[in-house]
Amino acid sequence: MRIIRDTGAGDQAGNEANLEEITILHIPAKVYPNGSINFEYQFAEPGKFVGLVTVTDKEKYVSRFPFSVGEPKGTSPYLLVALAAIVVGALVFFLRGRKSEKVGAT
Repeated sequence: MRIIRDTGAGDQAGNEANLEEITILHIPAKVYPNGSINFEYQFAEPGKFVGLVTVTDKEKYVSRFPFSVGEPKGTSPYLLVALAAIVVGALVFFLRGRKSEKVGAT
């Protein structure tokens, strides 16, 4: 298990240049009987990081998961589309109601 600073240079296999220089936390390999690892770490500063979990059996498997600490989240484009759809739907609903009121009034 390793946490590194995200340099933007890594690939899906977790190959990073100068791995030791960018390592924030390294937990040496050992057998975990229950199949999970627990740890706590206090990040000294905000930023983008990558967690690397390496499992070796007959083959080597690397799980790479990026995350950020102390940085504001960006707005999801899906959220913006959903909000726009709700606004358009509400406008159509209310405008249709006004037209049917005018038709009934005349």
